[in-house]
Amino acid sequence: MIRILANDGIDPAGKALLESVGFYVETEHVPQEQLAEQLQNFDAITVRSATKVRQALIDACPNLKLIGRGGVGMDNIDVEYAREKGVAVINTPASSSLSVAELVFAHLFTGIRFLEDSNRKMPLEGNTKFNELKKAYAKGIELRGKTIGILGFGRIGREVAKIAIGLGMKVLAYDLYPFNNELAIELGDGQLVKVSVKEASKEELIAQSDFISLHVPFSPEPVLGAAEFAAMKKGAAVVNASRGGTIDEAALLEALNSGKLAFAGLDVFNNEPTPRVDILTHPKISLTPHIGASTNEAQERIGVELATLIMQHFSKS
Repeated sequence: MIRILANDGIDPAGKALLESVGFYVETEHVPQEQLAEQLQNFDAITVRSATKVRQALIDACPNLKLIGRGGVGMDNIDVEYAREKGVAVINTPASSSLSVAELVFAHLFTGIRFLEDSNRKMPLEGNTKFNELKKAYAKGIELRGKTIGILGFGRIGREVAKIAIGLGMKVLAYDLYPFNNELAIELGDGQLVKVSVKEASKEELIAQSDFISLHVPFSPEPVLGAAEFAAMKKGAAVVNASRGGTIDEAALLEALNSGKLAFAGLDVFNNEPTPRVDILTHPKISLTPHIGASTNEAQERIGVELATLIMQHFSKS
């Protein structure tokens, strides 16, 4: 019997699919420091972002045949080392794209209508300073007609573009690698409409965009720092739902405080799970705790995709 430790959980649909073909799935979380011992009893481990599978753990578990990541990024796994040791590594890059893209626009709508600050002040001052708050938040803007620059035009970036086009926005796209700039947008009645987005260099995108959304892999150096913020339009805004470390947070705070940037939306942080306090308390930052893929629909898709990939792997063994 194939034994799988789903250490950061797995959607019931995925668990049921694995069990239907005779696999044993354990969903009780094992603390990181106990993994080397407990993994001796399993053939595979699945993780999300909490559990780390590094070289030392891989060396300590020669019985391990597969590591599965429920999600896109695999920063918490020593992927190349695992594969060198003959351990398969899989992930589910497609399943959460729409959920992450929708969260990007939740942050954008929050920022353009000052909801991040309003939601903090209304409970405290709404019954005593209602008219003052109404005046303070009266200069919102619309997304329609504005330009969104998408840094990283993979699966998630493409979903962001589809929503943006549906809202009447202009889209600029940049990626390190060549990409197809044509999109097929599904309308509510099932019709497909084909559109194309404008490709731009990173420099053009930064200079011309009203809003910038990051969808890039982990980078040892920030993708957006002081120089990039200086090159942006005054009053522009950024949203990061990709990886912590891709934005220089000190430079971001300086740009917000100077008025260069209107607002920021952050789902990821440089020092998770303990983000810096001045980021968390800033009135111009919309905040979520790394929940881009955390919708019921995405988790079910992730669980089913992960289970399918696991079954395919072991069927070939």
